[in-house]
Amino acid sequence: MSNYLIKSPTIVNEGKIFVADVLVKDGRIAKIAQDISVTSGVKVIDAEGLHLLPGMIDDQVHFREPGLTYKADIESESKAAVAGGITSYMEMPNCNPATVTIERLHAKKALAATKSHANYAFYLGATNDNVDELKRLSPGDACGVKIFMGASTGNMLVDNVKTLESFFANSPILIATHCEDTPMIAQNEVAYRAQYGEDVPFDLHPLIRSREACIKSSTLAVGLAKKFNTKLNVLHITTKDELQLFAENKNIPLANKRITAEVCAHHLFFSRKDYHTRGALIKCNPAIKEEEDRLALLEAVNNNVLDVIATDHAPHTWAEKHQSYFKAPSGLPLVQHALLSLLEHYHQGVFSLEKVVQKTSHAPAIIYQVEERGFIREGYWADLVLVDLNAQQHMSDVAAKSKCGWSPFSGLTFSSTINKTFINGVLKYDHGRIVADDLGVSLDFANF
Repeated sequence: MSNYLIKSPTIVNEGKIFVADVLVKDGRIAKIAQDISVTSGVKVIDAEGLHLLPGMIDDQVHFREPGLTYKADIESESKAAVAGGITSYMEMPNCNPATVTIERLHAKKALAATKSHANYAFYLGATNDNVDELKRLSPGDACGVKIFMGASTGNMLVDNVKTLESFFANSPILIATHCEDTPMIAQNEVAYRAQYGEDVPFDLHPLIRSREACIKSSTLAVGLAKKFNTKLNVLHITTKDELQLFAENKNIPLANKRITAEVCAHHLFFSRKDYHTRGALIKCNPAIKEEEDRLALLEAVNNNVLDVIATDHAPHTWAEKHQSYFKAPSGLPLVQHALLSLLEHYHQGVFSLEKVVQKTSHAPAIIYQVEERGFIREGYWADLVLVDLNAQQHMSDVAAKSKCGWSPFSGLTFSSTINKTFINGVLKYDHGRIVADDLGVSLDFANF
């Protein structure tokens, strides 16, 4: 394992921005100080003018393995994540077979140990008939329990109220929810199919996967969490209306919150007007909605009503995405460019750098109680990202590293570039290339 002295980066960490040297030894941050002396066996990296951030911890990705590896797999998507400054990820259970038993959790972790280039953890998926799996959970088995309170890939909709109550009452770890009301969506689909047939315009997606469907389901989830004092993280909030569910907690320290809310990078970047140019490429569930929703979400990040920013990376092939409305699947490949898209909000004066780091690194570490990651602290694992805020990068499908081979940001120019990514003290990504074969490790949690 190489040791590194990162000289003179501008560090963004825990609400502060300052210039200091960072010594990385044996995979960890050994020292943060001014003018650390160079010693033998340490590689020096001149980082003057670059910003050093803790690696992004993405609490929501779909890497499609096992069963859907023609779209993506753990190796390809973890490489794309590293290229995007994501050093750890938490992967969803709706693959094939679905990760709905402890045995399948163990199998997925064993698979990741052989091919994941970033650090990893996995959710146990809830179904209408597997609540007994909660009794079999051991420390470190899963980062959380994922409940699809709306239609999902792989038949994982949990719509039995008594089953939902059992999960909320008995889960020993955090519950993460996808909140959309399926009967409302189904009714909308029937109405729009009757009007348009298969050729529904894509800008009607937010009317089919409607705001009312989101509000009803999110309200149910929050109500259940309050009833049973459940640790809950409501994923990918998309409407300004849902924000009232979390506003009362905005001044509570994050470590003390029982109910938290996540927003995704694409819901902060795109709005309904973008369907006219990007169509199915930005079709996702829950849907990208109105510009007023996007602006409200940005404000909610700044005032801490929304607690964490993730990707919901969900790749599909180019051919799949170029089908008619009902045939084109929902989901976007995002891990490579999500952090860069968030830095655009910094360049536009919307977010501070401290806020970006808080929501992408510190917050997921706190909410999920990830041990010794998510911060630039002495003794912590050296999961680090060097960013050049003054180097533009043009987005193109050709440069996309996800197996699906395209990006929803294609054609845009971002104002920043990921310069280097370190994972567990290993320089993994450098100026556009994966430069080390060392693999990531399973995340540790202090949540039992």
